[in-house]
Amino acid sequence: MNQKRPAVVSKKVLVPFILITSLFALWGFANAVTDPMVQAFKKVLELSNSQAAWVQMAFYGGYFCMALPAALFVRKYSYKVGVLIGLALYAAGALLFYPAAITEQFWFFCLGLYILTFGLAFLETTANPYILAMGAPETATQRLILAQAFNPVGLLLGLLVAQQFVLKKIQSVNYDDYSALSEAKKAMIRTSDLMVIRDPYVVLGLVILAIFFLILVSKMPQAKEEGGIPSLKDTFNGLAKNNKYVLGVVAQIFYVGAQIMCWTYIYQYAEAIGMEGDTAANYQILAFVLFLVGRAVGTYVLRFTSPGKLLAYFAICAGACTLGAIYIQGMVGLYSLVAITFFMSIMFPTIYGVALTGLSEEKSKIGAAGLVMAIVGGALMPKLQGMIIDLGGNAVDDIKITGVAEVNFSFILPLLCFIYIAWYGFRVFRKYELKLA
Repeated sequence: MNQKRPAVVSKKVLVPFILITSLFALWGFANAVTDPMVQAFKKVLELSNSQAAWVQMAFYGGYFCMALPAALFVRKYSYKVGVLIGLALYAAGALLFYPAAITEQFWFFCLGLYILTFGLAFLETTANPYILAMGAPETATQRLILAQAFNPVGLLLGLLVAQQFVLKKIQSVNYDDYSALSEAKKAMIRTSDLMVIRDPYVVLGLVILAIFFLILVSKMPQAKEEGGIPSLKDTFNGLAKNNKYVLGVVAQIFYVGAQIMCWTYIYQYAEAIGMEGDTAANYQILAFVLFLVGRAVGTYVLRFTSPGKLLAYFAICAGACTLGAIYIQGMVGLYSLVAITFFMSIMFPTIYGVALTGLSEEKSKIGAAGLVMAIVGGALMPKLQGMIIDLGGNAVDDIKITGVAEVNFSFILPLLCFIYIAWYGFRVFRKYELKLA
């Protein structure tokens, strides 16, 4: 007699599931509205590609620094308190853009992003394991992919805000040789443009404060294990000996690095074929739509296949698209770059779910910190890609490497990431999932 498959989300946890799932859109918005800022700061403040990449270093470096403290806090207290602290830090970092615009200091903007991502680290460390715990272990990965499907909604909204309220209003992009302008003219444009960059973050900070008070007055159940909390040393030792988890953290580092590289440098790739920044934003919108569709497709396909196998096949397809972005010139190469996003869509939640599957509630809370800290890949790898693009100068196509412009060749880094992720997916399938089949 066939046993009925457990529901992905049961009725008794539907309301808390919806509340927690709404947070996924919030950090999606922050991710999307920040990516175009690399190009905006590069133009406004006359930075090189690698200097402008400090935006991503600050943004994703904050995840790395705060993920473990957030996990330890949630371990001792509650999910709800973790969410509230995350929202408070998120709002504080966003509101720091107001004094940053007044001082016109690049480091001040980076500081705001750094603190903002302290909040995102709290939210992600809390929300992801909580979603996994909201039902049967058999449907945990599928449930997380379902919740993560709301992340692209925030991504699309963030990108639309960046396109309509930032990129289209920045004056410095209207000058082919901005650096040749007089200092007085540049100072006037810089002040105006930094105010344009400031506004979405300030509005976002006020919205987050409103959500903070909504969560504050809402009831949120806490999932707890029977018995006392095991020692932190035992928890860390158990995680360190779990190869599936450790290799999953490495896979997550490579995935987030690949994702941010493919999203951040879509503007530089488009610039190399003569496309304006606001037009390039349309292709990033298309990429985010594919990201949303890919999450929906992935959630459905997981009903018929295992997470490891799905992860491996999607990584192989992403690698093939990356080769197209590197070696196919013009618009076809750009479409190949956009197509990568469809196959990246299921990677974060799938790696997350696979790495934590089978762990206790206690280990999942601490293990979640490692997987959130892995977001540091989004800080380090775009910096490396920016250095490759700068090999011949500040332009994106100064020299040729293996017969293609340096911006094209720089996507060799995401390709290497997808090769590892495909290996990890097949390893999980062969070593763990086949035994359960």
